[in-house]
Order: sequence, then structure tokens, then C-alpha cells
Amino acid sequence: MSIDLGSDGPALPHQLRDRWHDASVASVWRRPADWYHPAVDALALALLTDDDAEPFAHELGRARGKDGVGIGETIDDLGCLYRATGRIDPPTAVVRALCEGWADGQAATVVTGAAVDATSGLPSRPYLAVRLAEEYAGPSPRGALLVVDAAVAELPPWSVSVRSATVGRALLDTYGHGHPMAAVGGGVFAVLVRPGDDSDGRAHELRVRIAHLATRLRAADALRHPLRVRLVPLPADLEDAVALLDRNAHTG
Repeated sequence: MSIDLGSDGPALPHQLRDRWHDASVASVWRRPADWYHPAVDALALALLTDDDAEPFAHELGRARGKDGVGIGETIDDLGCLYRATGRIDPPTAVVRALCEGWADGQAATVVTGAAVDATSGLPSRPYLAVRLAEEYAGPSPRGALLVVDAAVAELPPWSVSVRSATVGRALLDTYGHGHPMAAVGGGVFAVLVRPGDDSDGRAHELRVRIAHLATRLRAADALRHPLRVRLVPLPADLEDAVALLDRNAHTG
């Protein structure tokens, strides 16, 4: 089925692209000059020709992830495309493909260190946001965030680095490389805990590891006492889940 966007018949890809661009820049896109990528045209054409949009959405998501665009902005931009064609919302499978591509793009930057918090060795907040998006796009029941708050006010830079290194190492040793987690900011860290995980056991193990490393690295004064570790159930909507990360982060 062709998608008629005007009286002249089916829109050419560039016409749809322009409508998409204008809608996105007017509502969700933060940097208009960075919006265009060749994957935009490929996805627009796929919708116009009723081709399978998933591989093209994956490619666009990958491009956005490599360019450092946030996952929320990327998903919202996809919604603008679908509304520009007269549809309401993109299908779940297309959103998932977009998110998986975004994660691949982020992974490419992680390899070069661009998306890694240098002091903790953990991925940065946008990486965890996309892993949350994958969780919400899937059929499995949602879990919770384990939030580790080690923040202490007015630390010198060296102490901040030691704190991050201590908690980051303990998290990696407890959950393993590749588990969805991140340095959220300001001495706060978050881990995605799925249903069925031994959250209490892991939390106890994490506390023990942090205490041990803090003694070894002489970092006790750089950590909150007592360390605040709490399990926060994920809300019903992805947008609220990403906002949850921001609310738990310290800006200092």
C-alpha cells in the first residue's frame, strides 16, 4: 500500500524525510544540524513501499547510538516518522529493532571508551537507558533497578575517582561484564535486576565487596556511611523508567 501524503500522490522519500525532519525538530530533536543520516532515507522508503522496516530501523538506531543521541530522543524521533505517514505509533518490533541498533552503536563507542565512565569502568547512563528500552520492548515481565548511592558531599577530585573505582570494580565482580548497569552520576550507580535474580543475595555480596575494596584502597572516607543500596521497582512506562535514572542521580 502506498502512503499518500498529499494531492500529488505517493510522497517521494525526500518529501517524507522533510516532513519527518520538521516534525522531529519542532518537538523532540535537540540538534537540528545533526538530524540527517542516510539511514533516514532508507527507513522512509521502507515505509513508503511497505517493506520490512525492522532492518532499516536497526540501522538508524545504530547510527543514532554511534552519534551519541539519547535513546529517548531516538525513540521519539521514530514516532515522528510514523505520525508523518498518518500512522499513530511504530510497531513494537520496529521499536525493538531501533533499540537493538542503538545498543550496537553504543557498544561501538564503548570499545573506544566514549560511552564508558573513565573512573568506574562502567557504561554511562545512556547505555543503561537503552537496555531498559530493550526490556520494555520485550514480552518478559519487568524487574527493578538496584540503586547504589555512595555519594558524599564536597569530595576532592582524587577521592571522587577512588570512590568510583571502588564501586565500579565491586559491581563488575558481583554482576559480571555485560550485565546491564551504569554509573548514573555523582556517586550513584544502577543495575538492572530481572525477575528471578537473587537480588538480596547479590546486594549483600556487593556490600561485602565494596567494604573490602574500600579498605584495600583506603577509600572508606569517600563512601557514604552507611552505603545506601535499595531495590526500586520499574514503573509501567519506559519514559518513567528513564526519568527514574535521572531522579536518582546526583548532579554534584
